[in-house]
Amino acid sequence: MEKPCTLLVHFDKGSPWMASEIKADLEGSDVAAKADAMNCAIMLLLYGETLPHLFLTVVRYVLLSEDHTIKKLLLLYLEIVDRREPKSGRVLPEMILVVGLLRKNLQHPNEYIRGVTLRFLCRLSEPELLEPLVPSVAANLDHRHPFVRRHAFSAVSAVYSLPHGGDLLLSGDAPDLVERAIAAEQDASARRNAFVTLCACARERAVAYLLANADRVAEWWPGLLQMAAVDLIRKVVCLSPSPDKGRFIKIIVSLLSAPSSAFVHESAGALVSLSSAPTDKFLA
Repeated sequence: MEKPCTLLVHFDKGSPWMASEIKADLEGSDVAAKADAMNCAIMLLLYGETLPHLFLTVVRYVLLSEDHTIKKLLLLYLEIVDRREPKSGRVLPEMILVVGLLRKNLQHPNEYIRGVTLRFLCRLSEPELLEPLVPSVAANLDHRHPFVRRHAFSAVSAVYSLPHGGDLLLSGDAPDLVERAIAAEQDASARRNAFVTLCACARERAVAYLLANADRVAEWWPGLLQMAAVDLIRKVVCLSPSPDKGRFIKIIVSLLSAPSSAFVHESAGALVSLSSAPTDKFLA
C-alpha cells in the first residue's frame, strides 16, 4: 500500500545502479562523496524507494563519522527510514547501535550536535529507543547554551505526549525541573518551550504558575511565552468550566496593549471566544 504524501519533490532517480553507487561511496573514505551519497539516499527514500539493504551499510560506515554535515544527514536519514522490521513490527536490531550514537551525541561538547539530536528525538515514536535516552535528555535541560535547552524542553514534551510517555520520564522530576527552568530562563524561545513542556507534563502546575504570575504576564516580552499562555487559557476554559475564568480573562485583557498587532489580534480573538460580556467584546 502506498504511503500518503502531501509534498512532491522532483528528483531524477537516474540509473538503476544508483543504489550500488551510493553503497560504494558510503563505504569509501571520501567525506564529500559520503555526504553526497547520504543526500541521494535521503532523496530516494522521499521519492518512494525502500533501499532495504542500505541501512546496514549506513550503520557500519556512517554512524561513527564526526563530520557535522554527515551527522545531520544521518539524523535526516534515520527520521524517514523504516526503523521497524516489516513483518514482525519490532525495532530493527541495528537501532541499538543508533541509540548508542544518540546518547553520545547528547553528551557531545558541540552544542549544535546536541541540539539537532534533541530535535531529532522529537520525531521518534518508539518507546524502546527513547527510554534509555531520557536521562541524557534531562541532563540537557540546564545546558549553558539556549539552543540546546530549547530543544531539550521540546524533546521532553514530545516524549511525554507519547502513549505512556509519562512512564518513560521515570520519576516525577521532570515538572520540577521544567518549572524551575521557566523562572531562571533568559532565552525567550527556551522559556516558551519550557512553559509548553510544563503544560504537557503537568497542566495543573502550568495553570498555577500562570495565575501566580498573572500581574507580570504583560511583561513577558517578546510574545512567544504570552502566546503560549493564551493557548493554555483557551484549552483550560474550553475543556471544562473553570472557577478562575475571570482571572484568565483579566490576563488576556492585560495583553491587549502588547506592541505586536498580530499578538493583539490573537488575544482579542481569545477574549471574544471566552467571554460574552459586552465590555469584554468592546475591549476586543
